[in-house]
Amino acid sequence: MMTLLPSPAAPLKIGTRGSPLALAQAHETRDRLAAAFDLPQDAFEIVVIKTTGDDRAMIAADRPLKEIGNKGLFTKEIEEQLLSGGIDIAVHSMKDMPTEQPEGLVLDCYLPREDERDAFISPGHAGLAALPEGTVVGTSSLRRRAQLLNRRPDLQVVEFRGNVQTRLKKLEDGVAAATFLAMAGLRRMDMTDIPMTAMSPDDMLPAIAQGAIGIERRSDDSRTGDMLAAIHDTDTATRLAAERTFLAALDGSCETPIAGLAELDGDRLRLRGEILAPDGSASHAGELSGPAADGPAMGRALAEELLARAGPDFFAWRG
Repeated sequence: MMTLLPSPAAPLKIGTRGSPLALAQAHETRDRLAAAFDLPQDAFEIVVIKTTGDDRAMIAADRPLKEIGNKGLFTKEIEEQLLSGGIDIAVHSMKDMPTEQPEGLVLDCYLPREDERDAFISPGHAGLAALPEGTVVGTSSLRRRAQLLNRRPDLQVVEFRGNVQTRLKKLEDGVAAATFLAMAGLRRMDMTDIPMTAMSPDDMLPAIAQGAIGIERRSDDSRTGDMLAAIHDTDTATRLAAERTFLAALDGSCETPIAGLAELDGDRLRLRGEILAPDGSASHAGELSGPAADGPAMGRALAEELLARAGPDFFAWRG
C-alpha cells in the first residue's frame, strides 16, 4: 500500500524531451496520474532534458540520424537523469526506445496506444498513388524511405528532419511536395485539421511501437511503480511485447528499416512484420496469428522466418 503521494511541496519529477510532441506526451502522463490519484497538476514537475538527438537536430538538420548513432540518441541523457535521481520518471515515444534498458531502470508502464498509422501529408496531392513520377518526398525515417522506394521507385526521397512543426514548414516552403508523419503525434497535438490521409498498414506498415508512450522508472522505486500501475494499459503492453521481441530478434536500430504491428482481437493476436533494404530494392514481409499470451514467441518466430527468407547477407550493409 502506497503511503506517500507527491504534492506541490514534493512533486514527482517527469523527465521529457522538449519538443511540442514530447511535452504533450509528458502532459498526458501527468494528467492521467493526477486524475488517478486526485492530485493537483502542481504535484508534478515537468523537467525538460536536451538529448544528443535534439542537439543534432539543431546542428545539422539534414544529416541522417543513422550517421551519428542509434535510438539512444533520444534517451541517453534522460536515462542518466533518471538513474541519478534528478527525475522520478521518464516519458518516451516507444518507437525511439532501445529494446533493452540500462541496469537499474525498468519500462513497465504504457499508456493506451494512439493511432499507430502513418499520415500522408501533401498540400497538392490526395495520396501516395496520386504523386506524379519524380515527385520529391521528404522523410527522416529510414523505414519510410525504404518503403517508399520499394513501392514507388520513381519517387525522389530527400532527408527531412526536425520536429512536426519544422517538417510542416519545410513542406510549406516547397522543400518537398509530400511527407509522412505519425497519426498519433498529430492527434496528441490537436493537429488533425491539416490535410492528411491515414495510410493503411496494408500499404505502409508502421514503425515498431508507433503511437505508444512508455514510462520508465528506477527499478527499486516501488512507490513510483505503484503509482504507474494505476495508469498502465495491458493491451498496449501485450502488443508491444510481441513487436519489441520481433525487433530485438532482428537486432533493430535506427540503421535498420524494420516495420511491425501487433493487433489484438479478444485473446488473439495478429503480428505483421517487414524488413527492407535501405534503398527499397528488397522487402520481406510476413505475419503470424495466435494466442495473445504467445506474442513474444510469435515475435521471435516471425523474425527468424524473415531472416531465413532474406538470407545471411541481407543486413550486410550495416556497419
